[in-house]
Amino acid sequence: MTLLGALFVSAPLEGFGSDEAMLKLFKILRDRGSISEAEYQQLAGMTAKEKAKDSAKPSAGAASESALSAMDKMEQRLKKGEERLAAIEHGGKALPAAAHPPAKSAEKWYEKIRIDGYTQFRYTGFLNEEAETLNVPNDRSVSKDESMIIRRGRFKIYGDITDHLYLYSQLDFAGSVFGSGGSFGLQARDLYADISFDKDKEYRLRLGLSKVPYGWVNMQSSQNRAPMERPDALNLAVEGERDQGAYFMYTPKVVRERLRELVKSGLKGSGDYGMLNLGVFSGQGLNRADLNGDPHLLARLTYPWKFPNGQFFETAINAYTGNYVVSTRAVKVDGKNVTPEASSNGITDQRIGVSAILYPQPFGLEAEWNWGRSPELSDDYRSIGTGNLNGGYVQANYRLKTDFGEVFPFARWNYYDGPRKFAANAPGTMVNELDFGFEWSPLPEIELSVMYTHTFERTNSSTFPYDRTENADRLALQVQWNY
Repeated sequence: MTLLGALFVSAPLEGFGSDEAMLKLFKILRDRGSISEAEYQQLAGMTAKEKAKDSAKPSAGAASESALSAMDKMEQRLKKGEERLAAIEHGGKALPAAAHPPAKSAEKWYEKIRIDGYTQFRYTGFLNEEAETLNVPNDRSVSKDESMIIRRGRFKIYGDITDHLYLYSQLDFAGSVFGSGGSFGLQARDLYADISFDKDKEYRLRLGLSKVPYGWVNMQSSQNRAPMERPDALNLAVEGERDQGAYFMYTPKVVRERLRELVKSGLKGSGDYGMLNLGVFSGQGLNRADLNGDPHLLARLTYPWKFPNGQFFETAINAYTGNYVVSTRAVKVDGKNVTPEASSNGITDQRIGVSAILYPQPFGLEAEWNWGRSPELSDDYRSIGTGNLNGGYVQANYRLKTDFGEVFPFARWNYYDGPRKFAANAPGTMVNELDFGFEWSPLPEIELSVMYTHTFERTNSSTFPYDRTENADRLALQVQWNY
């Protein structure tokens, strides 16, 4: 019997009028859903027993008056019982019978905030001696000195504060600190506001620290990406993927819905950074000050096609231009320390790239390529001028649904020939690698990843004389938990 039914069963039945009135009241309670059919039958039986005990029968007029009185009293008891039940359900303890549950107040802005995040725990092992000399700028687990790491420890706070203001912040508890010589700690990854000019959020202005909308894979969250790291050819455009900037974004409602579906459906979409994006950004990179007062200019156009069979295919073109101020460091040339000369106002930094993404339904393909000019160290190590670059990647993947969770096997070719502007002295870099692996999600909150990489060639762009490693093999293992 429900708690509300028990309140009436435990109450004395006498004094509430005739058995006809009582039965009528019990029917009302049953029809209102306050008591079940079984409880109604039980209460009707108890009324019959009370009738057998009561030999004194009131007149018809008294019975009618008593019935009306009983109806009023029982309605009041019903109301108080429901209030008491609501208080118990919402407060965890009974409140006085006369107390009323508080009226629901208007939702406060802080009640619209959401909190989530993810953590990646990674290990990389070397499969041959050549791998011990590898230098992978964005993956410090590729090291003979440090192999087991927390690669990312992300904590997000975000939400639509009003119909026209969206806030987003993200912290990384394992972020690298630029210029610290290898220190890692709490670091801001995102801190921006989206100001919408309409309630459908088709027209938005993004201000603050956020991802630079260049390259589809740069926009894709590491929480969703199957390979361990982004391909060098796209990521070296904006290491860390973020910078301070201001962007105008236009996304029609139908496109917003498709971009949202590509993420929520588990297809590993890149998110909504505008169908059309026009903006300016510092150009010096994540958590670095602008050094020349000359921001980079950027434009991006993307469109997610949806075919009648439900297949998604996204194409994009993006470009930016600006001047990048290179950091310099002395190197030993002919027995002497030489610091390369570089313009303090920056050196030409321009790229244009294209993307084509066939989403895994269940087979998928990703392909991106870009070309451009960027600061590059001269062959004699004495100056930094402008060098050409080109590179990209091609990746095939498959979405396999099993009784033991989803599996995403993938294969990727990663190629880049050009300078690494974010490294001291901006040395020329060559990357040519093949990746094979899979991501397995036995539970929505847990992801396990394995990736084997064969390096045909990779330049050590962090340490002079910038030697190249060839024919190296490594294996990476990762556990990611989402919260």
